[in-house]
Amino acid sequence: MTQVRTRFAPSPTGFIHLGNIRSALYPWAFARANQGVFVLRIEDTDVERSSQEAVDVILESMQWLGLDVDEGPFYQMQRMERYKTALQEMLDKGLAYPCYMSTQDLDALREAQMAAKQKPRYDGTWRPEPGKTLPPVPEGVKPVIRFKNPIGGSVVWDDKVKGRIEISNEELDDLVIARPDGTPTYNFCVVIDDLDMAITHVIRGDDHVNNTPRQINILRALGQEPPVYAHLPTVLNEQGEKMSKRHGAKAVTEYRDEGYLADAVVNYLARLGWSHGDDEIFSRQQLIGWFNLDHLGKSAGQFDEAKLRWVAQQHMKVADDALLASLVAQQWQARALPVPSDLPGSDKLKAMCALFKDRCVTTVELADWLGMYVAPVSASPEELATQLTDAVKPAVAALAERLSSVVWDKAAIGQALKETLAQFGLKMPLLAIPVRLLVCGRAQTPSVDAVLALFDRELVLQRLKQA
Repeated sequence: MTQVRTRFAPSPTGFIHLGNIRSALYPWAFARANQGVFVLRIEDTDVERSSQEAVDVILESMQWLGLDVDEGPFYQMQRMERYKTALQEMLDKGLAYPCYMSTQDLDALREAQMAAKQKPRYDGTWRPEPGKTLPPVPEGVKPVIRFKNPIGGSVVWDDKVKGRIEISNEELDDLVIARPDGTPTYNFCVVIDDLDMAITHVIRGDDHVNNTPRQINILRALGQEPPVYAHLPTVLNEQGEKMSKRHGAKAVTEYRDEGYLADAVVNYLARLGWSHGDDEIFSRQQLIGWFNLDHLGKSAGQFDEAKLRWVAQQHMKVADDALLASLVAQQWQARALPVPSDLPGSDKLKAMCALFKDRCVTTVELADWLGMYVAPVSASPEELATQLTDAVKPAVAALAERLSSVVWDKAAIGQALKETLAQFGLKMPLLAIPVRLLVCGRAQTPSVDAVLALFDRELVLQRLKQA
């Protein structure tokens, strides 16, 4: 059985957003599901619009999402000699020919065809045929190279998303495969790359459907059978427009910077055009175990920020505490918070993450919550004045006194709270809320004894004495 080989072939002409990166996720998942090979190819032949910065963001985004590459990145601009050799081979075999028709003549031909209500297409003036006399070669004109598209018949393929597609060869004219300066065109480079890289499955956006019959014909002319194609429907933004920078799409790296877990984004993206029954939340390992091309959606997926946040929250709840601790430490470092050197990587920070993670969607939110352990806090003066009444202040002082000598763990802190409540005849909220405001800077937290146990005792006592 042939080994599965897939590829992601982005053009580095702008930042990569979620709609683009899905075209990396699916071929990656398919390769992993089939113990195959995942190839990264950078299609950088648009020299004017391509940039190294865009390449860096592609690589960074894939690395963050864990879409590891087996081969590449290959850069088309570094493969020019290979394309030129392939062009020469096609000319030598009579599969392609030089065309000297000027752009003015082509424009005139198009206008005449459109006036006659015909589809504009090249008319084969320079296509060599047995018994045909070609026009004299004009002086000083550099030709384009055109592929001799088959005459008659159809190009047919069974698309794994769209089903059977059939395009008549009459619809296709002789494609330009090299410009007058000798540089090969996009459709030609793609064919040679897929051939050389032995790509078995091409999983890409459906904006490429129109290129596919031309690419299949070139592959067949070179004696090769085409790969399996799966053309993915577009990803739409929340307004129902095609996701793009112009329509407010964010770079993939922005989701990383906003503190989303990579596994959550992978899960959300996978469901934006593929399904496994009714499963909404799944791990990366489950995605790899389940992924196939038979359950790709046929209609456009629509991005929904609220759904992404819900998926992210489910992943936060079950995330590994050591992973969360390292991500929180990075957040604190970026904010230049005064973090004790022994806290990152400690069991204490992991316990903090475990206590607060189910309240959070992102690691930014988690770092915000846990900031009270490493940075000064300040509750709203109005709220403090309302909660910390003259009747409650003696109870806070008595609690501080008890906490100064108890064993520093949740059970002992809980007992000190109970004894103080009994002493002053108070209900828990009347004491717990002002304690939270003083120590944590906010009125709502998980169980107050569990929260206090993760503080250093001296810091708790110092903050309570501000009452």
